[in-house]
Amino acid sequence: MRPANEALIVIDMQNDFCPGGALAVAEGDTIVPGINALMQEFRAVVLTQDWHPADHLSFASQHENAAPMSMTEMPYGPQVLWPDHCVQGTNGADFHPDLRTDADLIIRKGFRREIDSYSAFFENDHETPTGLHGYLSERGITGITLAGLATDFCVNYSALDGAKLGYKVTVIESLSRGIDLDGSLEDARQAMLDAGVVLD
Repeated sequence: MRPANEALIVIDMQNDFCPGGALAVAEGDTIVPGINALMQEFRAVVLTQDWHPADHLSFASQHENAAPMSMTEMPYGPQVLWPDHCVQGTNGADFHPDLRTDADLIIRKGFRREIDSYSAFFENDHETPTGLHGYLSERGITGITLAGLATDFCVNYSALDGAKLGYKVTVIESLSRGIDLDGSLEDARQAMLDAGVVLD
């Protein structure tokens, strides 16, 4: 068992990010058994869940003539326009059916129509908190281990924000999978290493 001051944060292990889903990450489902096993090592386990309204502004469908995976500018900066995914209350937003969900906390993110939210800690303006930092602080957590989907987006953003907040951060690469949009996976790996994140 890991020390009581360490938490496992499982990022967005949802149907829409697994094969057959609206925004599938290749082999996204293959990491579920390993994540389930890893959960047993931690006293504190947090799951994150992408949780969008149907008209979320990060969806290409909400922008005239916009193609999925194209870029736009939002008030908070550049934004990928995604296919509609993880819409609240749909099967796509549900956790993968094989994932253990007996976690201490579930953090839902991306529920405000006007702003996307990759990180488990902050929305994409890097200011609006999800509440996770307060929860971990109150529990005396100082080290976090991350796994899940996708390495180069939500895992990466969560790792960078965790490091910035002073946590000792480890990302389990073998239990994460990436989208790799125009080299985003290697860019994310380098950004995490530069921030002092341990890639395991």
